[in-house]
Amino acid sequence: MAGSTDPLAGLDRIPWGSLHHAYGPAADVPGQLRALRSADAPTRSRARSELSGTVHHQGTRWEASRHVVPFLAALADDPTTGDRAEVVGLLRAVVLGDRRDDALPFDPRRAFAAADGITDDQATLVARHLAAGDLCEHDEIAGLAGDAAVRWAADAFHAGARHTDRYVRWLAEPDPQLAGHAAELLAWFAPDEAALAGLVAVSADEAHAAARASANLTLGHCPVDSAGTDARLSGLLSANTAVVRVTAAVALARRLGDRLPDRALDVLVEAHSAGFDAEVPGWDRSVRGFMALALHRLGLG
Repeated sequence: MAGSTDPLAGLDRIPWGSLHHAYGPAADVPGQLRALRSADAPTRSRARSELSGTVHHQGTRWEASRHVVPFLAALADDPTTGDRAEVVGLLRAVVLGDRRDDALPFDPRRAFAAADGITDDQATLVARHLAAGDLCEHDEIAGLAGDAAVRWAADAFHAGARHTDRYVRWLAEPDPQLAGHAAELLAWFAPDEAALAGLVAVSADEAHAAARASANLTLGHCPVDSAGTDARLSGLLSANTAVVRVTAAVALARRLGDRLPDRALDVLVEAHSAGFDAEVPGWDRSVRGFMALALHRLGLG
């Protein structure tokens, strides 16, 4: 798709009919992806729901899933696409499944180790028998199903890893939901200098508070030691918006442990005592949940 302004360029070159998703051949996927470009909001919503049910069925990825990833990334990257934040949410689901923050920092080699034991042909055979509904009649092939699912999950993850430059760009989007989802996505991939710089640079003003909070949480889960990152988070302890202050304190607690500055501890204790809570785009756990984890990490919960 490089060099084209059409986010769906190359869509018809994928052999969708010979690939499988949760309900059989993936011949319906191109139409669902095209529907994400519709001017009609209910049509777009229905397409997202259908894709979620086929290529991310209850967290499971399939043969077709990795092929959907570049098109979702390109659609989300296109300013003319409707509901871009929701498209990024779907992209996240296909790339990461139902993984939550307790799997961070994420080690793909360990998570997908079982994928090394299955070949392309074996994975395809599993998919075909699943679609036919007769997998249980073939014991040898059925025994490969678990490893095949890991293989498909790994393929989707690695497909998502090819678009981290886009996720970094989205951090600067004016829509805090889109930028917040992008920040959470970056938590799952080994950070490079561009990603760290982008996460540090997200504005802390009120209009971008949700995105800044998500960036704080991602930096908290980042395994890279960085005085500049710690300085940025420390500066945000005095931000005007509570969710920015509290997530900065949470991030510092994860990064620094018992070296946590007194000001950060004060922010955590005061917010916890006041019953503060908020939702952060891209993250399933609420801020109060993150506070509880941070205080427990410090021996105070």
